Amino acid sequence: MLHDVTDATRRFIGLLDADQREHAIRAVTDDDLRHRWGYAPGTRPGLVLGDLRRDQRKAVHGMLTTVLSPHTYSQAAAVMALEDVLDHREGGHRDRHSGDYWTILFGTPDGDEPWGWRIEGHHLSVNVVVADGHVSATPFFLGANPARVTYRGRVVGQPLPLEEELARELLDRMDPTARRLAVVSDLTPHDIRSSDSPRINPSEPVGVTPAQLGKPAGKLLVDIVRLYLDRLRHELADKEFAQIDQERLHFSWEGSLRRGEGHYYRVQGPELLIEYDNTFNEANHIHTVWRRHSGDFGDDLLAAHCDAPRHTVPLGVAQKG
Repeated sequence: MLHDVTDATRRFIGLLDADQREHAIRAVTDDDLRHRWGYAPGTRPGLVLGDLRRDQRKAVHGMLTTVLSPHTYSQAAAVMALEDVLDHREGGHRDRHSGDYWTILFGTPDGDEPWGWRIEGHHLSVNVVVADGHVSATPFFLGANPARVTYRGRVVGQPLPLEEELARELLDRMDPTARRLAVVSDLTPHDIRSSDSPRINPSEPVGVTPAQLGKPAGKLLVDIVRLYLDRLRHELADKEFAQIDQERLHFSWEGSLRRGEGHYYRVQGPELLIEYDNTFNEANHIHTVWRRHSGDFGDDLLAAHCDAPRHTVPLGVAQKG
């Protein structure tokens, strides 16, 4: 799998001219830029998909497919295509386009030094770092607007259906006591609480735990976690899942329990944060994110690489001169 990620990245770099490389490649030691991510519309550093040649655009998608599971690559492609749907709905006033996604590289896959890349635009952010044979891919954001496209009340397009359905199924399986613990507010937050912050501010877990849910519902909570981790290829997802402390998970719900009304949920663990928000546009605009407290942006991998005896200068400190 690491071989695939490396080869796809090298292929993309090999298709760039000198000017494109200058705009696309930054140092992995640029912590400020590496942590500066987002999911709102707007320009980013790097190369925008719409300005690339066809073979270069295909190479960017090729990079995504080496990290994402097949079903999540389909979701990501649908999210990108929704920019044209949204632009049509808005009458073109915000000049959205499905080519408005940027690629930036942090270092290159040559030698033994860490490297990575980010592919990002409205409602999509995939942050990859590779160090010492390990791959990190958080924060991982997927959103959708519109979340559902319908015809006579029937859904004809919906990129993120399970993210809502599994959580509702979990609520349905709870007994009254567990549900009272899980639903912590009748109001929803404005957005996912972690927003696009470079670091997660630790907060006290709230909601219900697997022990309070019982086996059937507790298993479904774990299934929700697995759904988000399975956004990655199975080799990466399995490794991430093995590190989850299932007994220390907390699930909380905020907002209405009625379909079509604003709602939010969070799954929290010692090294895990999953957030889902669907409040805008009459609850037809989804934001979801998966983050790791100490591992976002590959910070744990980079720290371990720095601590290796062969390195005397921490990667997070730029050398002068």
